[in-house]
Amino acid sequence: MKARIRDFVITTQDWIFSVVSYDMGEENVKCLLRYIPDERGDRVSERGRYRKLNFHESYEFLRKHRPEYLKDVHVVPKGDIKEILLPEDWLPQIAKREKHVRTIYELLGNCVPKDRIGITGSFLCGLNSEQSDLDFVVYGLENFNLAREVIENAREEGVIQDIKEEVWKQIYTKRNPELSYDDFMAHERRKRNRGAIGKSYFDLLYVRDWDEIKRLDSSNYERGEKVGYEKITAEVKNASFSFDSPAIYEIEHPAINKVLSFTHTYAGQALEGEIIEARGIIERTEHETRLVVGTTREAKGEWIKSLSLLSRFKNSRKRWN
Repeated sequence: MKARIRDFVITTQDWIFSVVSYDMGEENVKCLLRYIPDERGDRVSERGRYRKLNFHESYEFLRKHRPEYLKDVHVVPKGDIKEILLPEDWLPQIAKREKHVRTIYELLGNCVPKDRIGITGSFLCGLNSEQSDLDFVVYGLENFNLAREVIENAREEGVIQDIKEEVWKQIYTKRNPELSYDDFMAHERRKRNRGAIGKSYFDLLYVRDWDEIKRLDSSNYERGEKVGYEKITAEVKNASFSFDSPAIYEIEHPAINKVLSFTHTYAGQALEGEIIEARGIIERTEHETRLVVGTTREAKGEWIKSLSLLSRFKNSRKRWN
């Protein structure tokens, strides 16, 4: 069985990894180690007691125990995988026991086929805590855009709530982007893929359906020759897959074909026809020249911002003031 982004895999050592790339037929699955068995861990599921690892801890753990898993990301040989956790398969079961999960599932399921909706993150592993947010997956571009409309309508009707300012500030601090808080919020509010329910907040995450995967350009995952950092300004010609991973922005530029973002902060950041400013590393491949944002976990010194959006945002603030 092929793995997709947002799936989780469990290895023969009972290590739990999140899948971070589509399976393009390689011998390994590109992942990130998230949980390891630990008798003193604070996360408990039917599989036992686990400890969650942050990004740097996961690399240190594998460097000690499985250095062959370490590449740019973590690569798990398919022969070491004993189980794949599929978000769409587990969501109905999780919704039965989790009230807020059930509410969003039913809300989306009124318009989106239920077998095209899933849940990922700690809920998928059964290792969620009271502080865990809800990460819903929607398969297929048409379904994802429809789901965003459903969430927007539900917010207007009071079925779900806006995320509170203090929570947004926590999200901003966690992401620590190269944007001011006001600029960050201008982009985030337009994405319409977040909301709050009870004391939890949730995300809608896009994943290609199987037909869209067949049309996936594998060159987006090829490593190119790094030329150096550059800041560019360009018009977005196609942003259809801007919520994918990597987020893809085809641009009009004399030297660069597209901007790719490997950090969730800059997914859905700009629309077709808008002017963006982006800074990242220029890569050249046999097929194209591109600017890559999110070349490190923190993406320091790298960003994507819609100058068109920010211009409208600042003009509207002037009118109100």
